[in-house]
Amino acid sequence: MSPAHGANPLRDAADRRLPRIAGPSGLVIFGVTGDLSRKKLMPAVYDLANRGLLPPGFALVGFARRDWENEDFAQVVHDAVQEHSRTPFREEVWQQLIQGMRFIQGTFDDDAAFKQLRETIQELDKEQGTGGNFAFYLSVPPKFFPKVVQQLKTHGLADQQNGSWRRAVIEKPFGHDLASAQELNAIVHEVFGPDQVFRIDHYLGKETVQNILALRFANTLFEPIWNRSYVDHVQITMAEDIGIGGRAGYYDGIGSARDVIQNHLLQLLALTAMEEPSSFGADALAAEKTKVLSAVRLPKDLGASTVRGQYAGGWQGGEKVIGYLQEDGIDARSTTDTYAAIKLQIDNRRWAGVPFYLRTGKRLGRRVTEIAVVFQRAPHSPFDHTATEELGQNALVIRVQPDEGVTVRFGSKVPGTSMEVRDVSMDFAYGESFTESSPEAYERLILDVLLGDSNLFPRTEEVELSWRILDPIEKFWDGHGRPAQYPAGTWGPVEADEMLERDGRSWRRP
Repeated sequence: MSPAHGANPLRDAADRRLPRIAGPSGLVIFGVTGDLSRKKLMPAVYDLANRGLLPPGFALVGFARRDWENEDFAQVVHDAVQEHSRTPFREEVWQQLIQGMRFIQGTFDDDAAFKQLRETIQELDKEQGTGGNFAFYLSVPPKFFPKVVQQLKTHGLADQQNGSWRRAVIEKPFGHDLASAQELNAIVHEVFGPDQVFRIDHYLGKETVQNILALRFANTLFEPIWNRSYVDHVQITMAEDIGIGGRAGYYDGIGSARDVIQNHLLQLLALTAMEEPSSFGADALAAEKTKVLSAVRLPKDLGASTVRGQYAGGWQGGEKVIGYLQEDGIDARSTTDTYAAIKLQIDNRRWAGVPFYLRTGKRLGRRVTEIAVVFQRAPHSPFDHTATEELGQNALVIRVQPDEGVTVRFGSKVPGTSMEVRDVSMDFAYGESFTESSPEAYERLILDVLLGDSNLFPRTEEVELSWRILDPIEKFWDGHGRPAQYPAGTWGPVEADEMLERDGRSWRRP
């Protein structure tokens, strides 16, 4: 039987020693002068090339308003790579990469620039052998998505001809509520089919997030107790120790719940709570995540089960810092949340009655993202009360960042003549167990886009279901008072502690 067109007849798909290498292709980055592009995208492209995962004739095209020559663009990429890449700089890799770099100057409504982009892509097809395969990365503010997508359609750049592919990569936020997300979906899908659209949630590119699936479904240790019979509650935390910096224009009016809960935290919830997929194919994974998000139920009393906050001035890392309302460009009457905590239930057989607490915030105690599955207490304790005073609840904690790994907390006897039990931790750290360092999330995601593998990208349904969960909360907040204040450097407003205390629980100190 002859191999599929373009397939390597000597290559066995089941051989795990061979890395997945992108075929002939190129990447066009809109908004190439922005922070994301400089700090993440361009270094990730270099790291992939350095690891031998890009084709020899790979093309990188930058599109921005700046008036640059191709050489200027190459210098910008060079500087970004030297400063931010994960792997060491190698001149021979750079020399090969630079052959396929081009820069297009123009605005998003500039037809001449898009015409030039089309011609540049045709030239790169001939010179670099990209086979007409291009991904368009929209590293631009969301308000420009519709314009760029329409221009790609107008100039025939989205057309897939003679077996080639075209793909669109879209950064969050994908809309600011359900209605705007649906509108945006309609615009994008008018030009690109569902299998051509890749929505980036960089959390899903992190090794530790993918490890949730391995932890649950490759082991018999955890899955039998991963349900309402044994789990008391689940806490998902994403804390940052920084303020908004210079992002007032983007952040004010969006807030932490829209910025983080709607995408990152609800995706983590879906992976933590979903049933075992029939395979790790994109369709099977999306089907199970969609089922979970469809089963999420908001509490009846949103006042008692949600909290929003704003950081006030305080001390962080030994420095005095200002509050949110004193930041440059922020209106003193702003009600934008820099902290949000919500309690959700999942109405299905596995999770009925188990609360999921999600929280995120800026200017908190430290930068950390983790998922804590907290188990019920032993149904009967033969130990007397004083012997177990320092015994908490068993917990499995998945650390997504910064020190990636997994901790299991359980009770152990204290050495000595008396029977005293207290909490101890057993720890797995990625850095100690594996010699290879984890790739950056963007490395994995850009490679997946070029390979057409959509496992780690949220589908349209997931995005819209997430907004269905968050919209009623945002609407409630809009009509009820102002955000609670919390001093910078603490773990959020006291109202969030009280929310858990009413349930007889407390937040984990990461």
